[in-house]
Amino acid sequence: MDLESENLNDYLVSDAIVDWQTPAVRQKALDLTRSIPGDVEKARCLYEWVRDAIPHTNDAGLDVVTCTASEVLRHGTGTCFSKSHLLAALLRAVNIPAGFCYQVLRLDPPVNNELVLHGMNGIYLGSIGRWIRVDARGNTGSINAQFSLEKEQLAFAMDAAAGEFLYDTIYAAPVNNVVKGLKKYASRRELWLDLPKAF
Repeated sequence: MDLESENLNDYLVSDAIVDWQTPAVRQKALDLTRSIPGDVEKARCLYEWVRDAIPHTNDAGLDVVTCTASEVLRHGTGTCFSKSHLLAALLRAVNIPAGFCYQVLRLDPPVNNELVLHGMNGIYLGSIGRWIRVDARGNTGSINAQFSLEKEQLAFAMDAAAGEFLYDTIYAAPVNNVVKGLKKYASRRELWLDLPKAF
């Protein structure tokens, strides 16, 4: 995996999207990890909470579009992108560097072989001195994403023959076309007709 920035502090920033200094976000991170000592177990706890306690908007049949970490927490739902914003914010709130990773996938079910983005996270674990990639999209049906130090287990397998791939870069902030897409629509149904594409 490549890093957008070699400065770990860039992966701890609180900004307009990853707004971990919002009191509710910071408090949630502290509440969830208060009794957990190490960074690996803190990261696992926060990952599993976002994956399991915050349903994917489409799975839940909701029509809201959330973008910022605080919006996802307040509404209790988000798309893959929005959930990655919340997970990064919670991790950063407890001083664990976190960034953003993207996968290019075919629409499911396929429509004219159209490819769209899928969002997830990279996490730096200082105690083991390396980054791991995790996908907090939410498990349902055949999806079984897990936190693992040994073997990466993301939500979606890739079909290279269909043009699917993972970007190697871990970005310090969500990419612009994702943020623009989430901010453009108030309805998840509208967003689904114009999902962010490869960049």
